[in-house]
Amino acid sequence: MTIDYKKTVTMDSSGFVLLAEFIPSIVQEIRYYSTYNFVGDRIDGYEEPVALLTIEAARALKGVSNEMNAHGYRLKIFDAYRPATAVKHFVLWGIEDLDLRMKPYFYPKLMKQELFAKGYIASQSSHSRGSTVDLTLLDMKTGKELDMGSPFDLFDEVSHPDYKGVTEEQYANRMLLQKAMIRNGFEPIDCEWWHFTLKNEPYPDTYFEFPVSAEYLKR
Repeated sequence: MTIDYKKTVTMDSSGFVLLAEFIPSIVQEIRYYSTYNFVGDRIDGYEEPVALLTIEAARALKGVSNEMNAHGYRLKIFDAYRPATAVKHFVLWGIEDLDLRMKPYFYPKLMKQELFAKGYIASQSSHSRGSTVDLTLLDMKTGKELDMGSPFDLFDEVSHPDYKGVTEEQYANRMLLQKAMIRNGFEPIDCEWWHFTLKNEPYPDTYFEFPVSAEYLKR
């Protein structure tokens, strides 16, 4: 498996913002900075546990945040901008057949190679264009995540947004998030309830490589 970047790849971070400064109410749990992810290691390119997005995507997400805040919910961000170097890390991990440490937690029913074939992991990710975000909703009263029927990054049919095997409440929670994101200009995908890309993304043909770091934005 190889990455063939036929489009522009750049280190220019001038069109990006630190999401927590733009939307102070968000909660962040940047999984790829930690070791609790499907690889089991901190992912290359994640130098700080912060979320970065293009200014256009951040503005649209602020609309979602304002709407959800009014209904008693906060946004919780798992991932946003993802450097191309991180995607390369995923691909190299996919080639290493022996590393199955996190299989029971994130892909219990699939072989590693199937994660790419089924669209859960891409060799060229929309996250690297800077306008894709992985997120869920927190209930302000309880401080807990809404029950979506499956956890973030569980690569399984149960994580498909329209999966009918979840409860009515879990499905309603998924649709609450999805409809708010769509109303504010984002598009979902068919295999992950948490994943959305800005429909009119500013850099549809550009993939970025600068690290996930608040300090990098100041350079």
